[in-house]
Amino acid sequence: MDQSLIVFSEVADTRNFSRAAERLHMTQPAVSQHIRALEERLKVRLLERNNKSVTLTRAGEIVLHHAKEIGGLYRRMEEMVDELIHYTGGPLAIGASYTFGEYMLPLTLARLNTDFPDIRPIVMIGNTSDIAERVRGRELDVGIVEGEEIGTGLVVEKLAEDEMYIAAGAQHALADRKAVSLAQLEEQTWLVREPGSGTRAAADKMFAELRLKPERLMEMGSTQSIKETVEAGLGVTLQSRWALRKELGLGSLKLLDVEGLPFRRSFHILMRNGDLRTRTMEVFLHTLNTVTGTMLSSDKAGISSLEKFS
Repeated sequence: MDQSLIVFSEVADTRNFSRAAERLHMTQPAVSQHIRALEERLKVRLLERNNKSVTLTRAGEIVLHHAKEIGGLYRRMEEMVDELIHYTGGPLAIGASYTFGEYMLPLTLARLNTDFPDIRPIVMIGNTSDIAERVRGRELDVGIVEGEEIGTGLVVEKLAEDEMYIAAGAQHALADRKAVSLAQLEEQTWLVREPGSGTRAAADKMFAELRLKPERLMEMGSTQSIKETVEAGLGVTLQSRWALRKELGLGSLKLLDVEGLPFRRSFHILMRNGDLRTRTMEVFLHTLNTVTGTMLSSDKAGISSLEKFS
C-alpha cells in the first residue's frame, strides 16, 4: 500500500501529527513530508492544520474513505498469497452485533484458538447497521448480526434462529403472573436499544405484530445496561434467550408469560459480494457453524439448558 496513504490515514485517525509519527515510528517532519507529497500529487488540500488539532477537508474525507478500502484490498491480497501456500493464520477482522458478539461469539473464538492458534482474530462489537457498513467498506472481513435490513453489496447467509422473550426483574409486579396481557405491557416502561440495533429492530417488529403501543420507551446503548436496569426493577425488555441465560439461572430476571412469544429472528453472516474466501475464512466459518450448531442442539430442554454454557 502507498506509504503516503498509510501516513495520511494515521494522521486522519489521530488528528495529530505527533501521535501519528509515534505510531508509525517516524519523525514528525517525515510525516509532514508524506502529507505534502500526497497533497501535491492530488493537487488539493487534505488537512486543515492549527496549533492544537488537525481536521479533514471534504477532499480529505473522500481520500480517507478510499484509503481504508485500499487498505482492505491490500490485506486481502496478502491473505490470498498466503493461501497459495496453504497457510491458515494471520489476522481476521470479525464484526458482530452486541447479542451475538457478547454472548455467543466467545465460544467460537475459544475453539478457533485451540484448533488454529495461528489465526489472530480482531473483533469489533457494534450495532447491526454499523457492522454491515464496516464489512461493506472493507474494514471488516466478516460480520455476524441479527436483523434483516442489511442493505446492498453483501452476501447474507443465515447462521441460526434466535428466540426472544420479554423479561422483568424478579420483584417486578408482573414477574409471577400466569399470563400477562397486552394492556399490562403497554403500561410498562420498555428498555430498548438504539435505532440501528438488531435488537431494537426486533422490538419494533414485535410491537407492530402484537399491535402493542408502549406508553414509554427508554433507550440504552448496551444490552448489559438494559439488563441491569431491569434487574433493578425498572420496566421490561425484549431480549435474546442467549443474553438472558445467566440472569435466568441466578433468578434475578424472570420471563413473562405473554401469548405469541417467543419472538423469532435470525442471525446472519455478512461478507462482501464477489470476494474470494481464503482458507482462514473457511476455517472460521466452519468453526462458527459447528459451535453455534452445538449450542442450539443442546437447547432442546429449553432455556434452562443454556446454563451449561455459562
